[in-house]
Amino acid sequence: MKKYVLLTGASGGIGQAVALHLAAKGYHLYLHYNQNKQTILELREKLASFGGEYIPIQADFSSVTGYQSIPEQIFSLDAIIHCGGKSHYGLLVDLKQEEAQELFNIHVLNPLMLTKELLPKFLTKRSGNIIVITSIWGQTGASCEVAYSAAKGAQIAFVKALSKEVALNGIRVNAIAPGAVDTPMMEDFTSEEVEQISFDIPMGRIARPEEIAGSVAFLLSDDSSYMTGQVLSVNGGWYT
Repeated sequence: MKKYVLLTGASGGIGQAVALHLAAKGYHLYLHYNQNKQTILELREKLASFGGEYIPIQADFSSVTGYQSIPEQIFSLDAIIHCGGKSHYGLLVDLKQEEAQELFNIHVLNPLMLTKELLPKFLTKRSGNIIVITSIWGQTGASCEVAYSAAKGAQIAFVKALSKEVALNGIRVNAIAPGAVDTPMMEDFTSEEVEQISFDIPMGRIARPEEIAGSVAFLLSDDSSYMTGQVLSVNGGWYT
């Protein structure tokens, strides 16, 4: 039986790794992106050899109404993976209201409202899987990333609350909280800063995107069938 997954933020470093990993396992994918259309087209070329359906969907989650164009483009659906994100560095005293609003639109409002709109597809068949890629900073917080940490913490609260609301309907809701991952989000750091971060991580290195993708596949599989409302910390022992 075909299984369809909506992957938001599919053009990002983790999103692309998740798409490749799931396509190799036979999943069909809705690939959400905002501005990086060329990246999605290149990703589809890489996915083509797996023989599935890979459907691009454009939507701007920085807008409060960004999610609204997506539900009408979704037909069969078995899982939602919220993978989109945007980092923000700086002191809280320098934060602009529009920057905070954009962070919460991307990380909280649009994922929450999109899930709400698509939930009836899961409720009708009494099965479904929702996974949110959050962050280590949503668990423990980071100075100079206060707004980002707050948004990621809200994602974790969303997962824990929704998991209780829909558990009896056969729907599982979980999160993955990566630490530092080798993606474009790390490009703002100097090589010396990346080296220092790696030194602080007990495993001595930052994660590969493929390692996050493997955790996504686990949460989608029957091997995690009794897990819901959980946050997998995939961080090399950085925060335990």
